[in-house]
Amino acid sequence: MATNRSAAKESVLVCGTGIAGLATALGLARGGYAATLLGPHNAPPAYGRDDYSPRVYAMSPASQAFLERLGVWAMMDARRVTPVKAMEVHGDADGLVNLDAWQDARSALAWIVESSEMERVLQQAVQVYGIPWVKEKFQGLQSGVVTTESGKQFRPSLLVGADGAQSPVRQAAGIAHQSRAYGDTGIVVHLTCELPHQNRAIQWFTGDSVLALLPMPDTEAGHQVSMVWSMPGEQARAWMTLPQDARASLLEARLLAASSGRLGRLQVRSTPYAFPLFIEHSDMIGAGVALVGDAGHRVHPLAGQGLNLGLGDVEALLHVLAHKEAFRHAGDPRILRRYRRARAEPVLAMRLATDGLHKLFASPATPVAWARNLGMRCADRLPFVKRLLIDAAAGRTHDV
Repeated sequence: MATNRSAAKESVLVCGTGIAGLATALGLARGGYAATLLGPHNAPPAYGRDDYSPRVYAMSPASQAFLERLGVWAMMDARRVTPVKAMEVHGDADGLVNLDAWQDARSALAWIVESSEMERVLQQAVQVYGIPWVKEKFQGLQSGVVTTESGKQFRPSLLVGADGAQSPVRQAAGIAHQSRAYGDTGIVVHLTCELPHQNRAIQWFTGDSVLALLPMPDTEAGHQVSMVWSMPGEQARAWMTLPQDARASLLEARLLAASSGRLGRLQVRSTPYAFPLFIEHSDMIGAGVALVGDAGHRVHPLAGQGLNLGLGDVEALLHVLAHKEAFRHAGDPRILRRYRRARAEPVLAMRLATDGLHKLFASPATPVAWARNLGMRCADRLPFVKRLLIDAAAGRTHDV
């Protein structure tokens, strides 16, 4: 990882202590910057052998390589990381696309990792590097001075907002931000499946919803997958308000129908969680401020690229800072504009792709339905198209 010779003279305050914030602080420290974390210190819960965090991510090869360069990928418990060796994407009729890692000479298309496992190793690495951690909330920003809830003040060369979709840093910095609710809700839950998943991620576009089953480690109860199902908000609310047993029975019946029994019977094995879906984007930078992750943008989860996009932000910011001129400070407007330019195309492309797919499969018009399923069948027969799809899903990397 490149080190900027002028970095040691500069302080960078990272507001936000989730995965994006921890990765940013770690990367800055490794690059020679005087990084400080600002935010709560919540130790991730410890799970037993057969218990898993409700939130899991599909990490792209680009994100995996980045975490490897940060020195944390190998720290994760390999028994809790599941490689995705193939993907099946089903249309709402006879459309089907199969993608296999071997088609692009890859060991895996992605890796399914718990958020708690990533937070655990990143927190350990931050501690090893001795990165200061101010366990307070961000209170305000005025003329480059950051104030915490207890009145502590910082004047960093750069403030990084990694503080989530509601980002107080973004609001305090006056960074333009646009948000639109889809009216849909995402539901996540872990399931025991009757048939082995064979390390395949499977997705169904059903017209008004998108169902994804992600491979997870087997448990004593049997094979396991994690479900992410985005559906109209009213349907989700009606289902979530049912008593626990009725809710599980209805979900299992709907899953069997929606998946056409692809993995046999699916049984609920964890508490379900629901969250509203939004599409959001921002200007990414302000005066002495850079946003990363959900603070800067959110996309529809149908492609599972939210965290990958956020880690791409972190990687790009580190790259720009590592290669800046020695006479420029980290919060220099020209440096921040370079960061914004570096992220403009990847973020826009992902936003257009996910939003476009959502609109395409939400349309009930018969000609549109025929065309989208025909397109999927054609793509499934063209190896070079599959390689392009795999390459796009892998993400981009920088030498940082």
